[in-house]
Amino acid sequence: MFKSKFGIEIEFTGITRSEAARIAAEHLGGTVTGAADYYDTKRVTAPDGRVWKFMSDGSIACQTKQGRRKVSASRDYSVELVSPILTYREDIDTLQELVRKLRQAGAFANTSCGIHIHLDGASHTPRSIRNFVNIIASKNDLFYDALQIAPQRMSYCKKMDSLLVEKMNLRKPKTMEMLEEIWYEGYSESRGQHYHQSRYHFLNLHSFFTGNRTVELRGFNSELHAGKVRSYIVLALALNHQALTQKCASAKKPQTDNQKFAMRTYLNRIGFIGDEFANCREHLTAHLRGSAAWRFRAA
Repeated sequence: MFKSKFGIEIEFTGITRSEAARIAAEHLGGTVTGAADYYDTKRVTAPDGRVWKFMSDGSIACQTKQGRRKVSASRDYSVELVSPILTYREDIDTLQELVRKLRQAGAFANTSCGIHIHLDGASHTPRSIRNFVNIIASKNDLFYDALQIAPQRMSYCKKMDSLLVEKMNLRKPKTMEMLEEIWYEGYSESRGQHYHQSRYHFLNLHSFFTGNRTVELRGFNSELHAGKVRSYIVLALALNHQALTQKCASAKKPQTDNQKFAMRTYLNRIGFIGDEFANCREHLTAHLRGSAAWRFRAA
C-alpha cells in the first residue's frame, strides 16, 4: 500500500508564510522564491527539483502568540503547506521533521485549519472508485468520531452523501464518464469551477474528474504533531489500497456498540499490523468509546 504516490496540504497559522518557507528551505537545503499571485505563494525548491509551496488560504483564522495568549494576526499568518508529489518510504521522515521544525518555530493549527491528502488516481477504475465511495460511506460515523472533526470545518468536509451512494450502487457505473455524471448530478454550477461545491466532502472526486486525477481525503483536522500527520497519511494510503484491491465494498455501517474495538479490528484488516503502526493505531482510536481488546464487556 506504500507504493502509491500522494501529496499533502497542511493548514496552520502562528508564523508567517515567509518564515515557514525560510524554515523549509533550511531543512530541505533549498531556495525560496516568491510568486506574485493571488495566494502570495512562497516556493521552496529542494535540491532534487521538487517544489514545496506555502500559500495563503482564506478559510484560515489567522493568529499568533503573545506570551501564552493567542491573538488575531494579519493575513501573512495564513499558511497552507502544499507538498510536492511524495512517496511514503522515501519522504515520510523528511515531512515529519519539517512539521516538527515548523511547530518549534511557533506554528500551530486552530479549529479553522485542516489537512487534505491527495492520492494518485492513475490506477483507479470505475470499480475501485465505487469501492472508495462505499468504504467512506460505511465508516463515515466512525471516522468522524475518531478524527474529532471540528464543527467549524464540517461545511468543508461533509459526510458522504447517502443519495450519491445509493445512485452509485444502483447504477453500477462501468465507465469514468458514467461515474462523473453521477458525481455532479444535482449541481447547477460549471464542473470546471475550481471551488465546486461537490469538493467539500470527506472524499472529494472533483479533483479526480477535473484533470488532476487525484482522489482527495479532506476529513482531517490540521495538526503540527508529526505522529498524527503520519497516522493520517497511513490511513489515507491504506484506504486507497483497500479500494484498489478489494473485489467489492459495501456501504453497510459497522457495529458501533464498541467503537474502539471496531476501529482497531478495521485498522488491522487494512494493514495497520505490528509495532511499526502501534502509534498510528493509538492516535486513530484515542477518542473512541469502548475497549480495543474486547468487543463485549462480558468477555
